[in-house]
Amino acid sequence: MSWQEQLNGDTLSWLLEHDEPGVRYLAMRDLLELPANDVDLIAAQELAHAKGPISIILDEMADSGYWVEAGPGYNPKYRSTVWAVIMLAQLGASIRLDQRIERACQHLFENALTKNGQFSVSGTPSSTADCLQGNLCSAMLDLGFQDARLEKAFDWMARSVTGEGIAPMGTKKATLRYYAGKCGPDFVCGANNKLPCAWGAIKVMLAFSKLPQKQRTPLIEDAIEKGLEFLLGIDPATATYPTGWSKKPSGNWWKFGFPVFYVTDLLQNIEALVRLGNGDDPRLTNALNIIREKQDKNGRWALEYTYAGKTWVDFGEKKMPNKWVTMRAAWVLKNI
Repeated sequence: MSWQEQLNGDTLSWLLEHDEPGVRYLAMRDLLELPANDVDLIAAQELAHAKGPISIILDEMADSGYWVEAGPGYNPKYRSTVWAVIMLAQLGASIRLDQRIERACQHLFENALTKNGQFSVSGTPSSTADCLQGNLCSAMLDLGFQDARLEKAFDWMARSVTGEGIAPMGTKKATLRYYAGKCGPDFVCGANNKLPCAWGAIKVMLAFSKLPQKQRTPLIEDAIEKGLEFLLGIDPATATYPTGWSKKPSGNWWKFGFPVFYVTDLLQNIEALVRLGNGDDPRLTNALNIIREKQDKNGRWALEYTYAGKTWVDFGEKKMPNKWVTMRAAWVLKNI
């Protein structure tokens, strides 16, 4: 079955309409898979940067590369530097087309990245977290940011999963150690009552999935295997991963949204697994059925989780058909 045969309508034509240049560009790049030198794709990419969310967000950036206030950029949510950069990456922005993006990435590297490779809330190792690390590593790759320090960020991320070379929490003399937040290997997180956090794991795995194969060290490959074991250890459709403060999974797992920050949905879980080569794994069957069933009669997915009024740009009305969410779903169905 082709990916378009899984759709209830002419989804592709809808995504290729000219009213939303950003979605049109992503559809041409990822669904039509036009070559990078295609003149129509180049024009669409340039328009996406000149008109729409990318330009709106970048116009709010200070000249030195930050949003709202200088520093690590985690607060205030969701307009500060961390969230703006993550959002730009998900919109398909590229450093090659706008040098302001490089200044933003440099600002984060100077203020939010520690010498040992942890992206953190405060600029210190103790405030790192899997979700933040994965989101920013993934964003840097998507944006095309090249910096030798990114290699160390990926190395830390892999070590934080496997535990290799990291001392237990409380070993204060150790160069690398766990802290109260990022408190152990296997995606363990203090915010999840010291249990493995699937939201963080998905961000980490998504970042690893985007790292070119030739850059994946044996340590990174080991971390990927641990991540696959964790995420596929239960039926992803049920989302019954460890919940530190609740008896049941968050309902947000089944609310598809855009953009996607640390709150994670089923769709992003499957995206990460598909990117890592598991699209034909029968353990994804139920999750893929949920994704297909959430489309309407026209082959469109609704915006169910929204940051309306909290970010620089709103991406549509809640519970209504949404091109950004539909683009996410279409990508998954095309690549299984």
